[in-house]
Amino acid sequence: MPVVPPGEIVTISLYEASVGVFVPYLGNLSDLLDKAAVHAEGQNIDPAVLLNMRLSPTMYNLKQQVGEAKRHAIVACALLAGRAPHTFSSVEPDIPELKSRISVAIDFVQGLPREEIENAADKEVAFTFKNGTQRKFTGKSLLLTFSVPQFFFHVTTAYDILRHTGVDLAKKDFLGPPR
Repeated sequence: MPVVPPGEIVTISLYEASVGVFVPYLGNLSDLLDKAAVHAEGQNIDPAVLLNMRLSPTMYNLKQQVGEAKRHAIVACALLAGRAPHTFSSVEPDIPELKSRISVAIDFVQGLPREEIENAADKEVAFTFKNGTQRKFTGKSLLLTFSVPQFFFHVTTAYDILRHTGVDLAKKDFLGPPR
């Protein structure tokens, strides 16, 4: 592995820091849902019970955690690429539908133009919150200080909910295979 000499500037690809990070962890999240479905069947638990579990009464439930993870990936990449984000129906999702939405999210972010994302570091973008308020960022600050941390908060919380409910998971299920 090359060593960077002191004083050298190391650059990071905005595409790899967004799509390259979101896609494998969305895949891992989908795999976590597979394990949740197996656990529910094995324990004779209605999967909806798992989807509605939460760590605290004021936190989002599992279904919402998954929804927020995919939303942050989609919106961040769409803003960086200068495209409209993909939207989903308001139908209440079950595990197969959540997995389908994750797959659509992966396809969406992978289908965005790499060059547009790469060139968005200094571009001004506006993230719109669910309540309609907006916050302006540069592309780089959106990704590194807001969207990636939000994404990992929700993926981690989904993992934690499943662990808390007894689904047999380990750190490797969160991290996925080494890349």
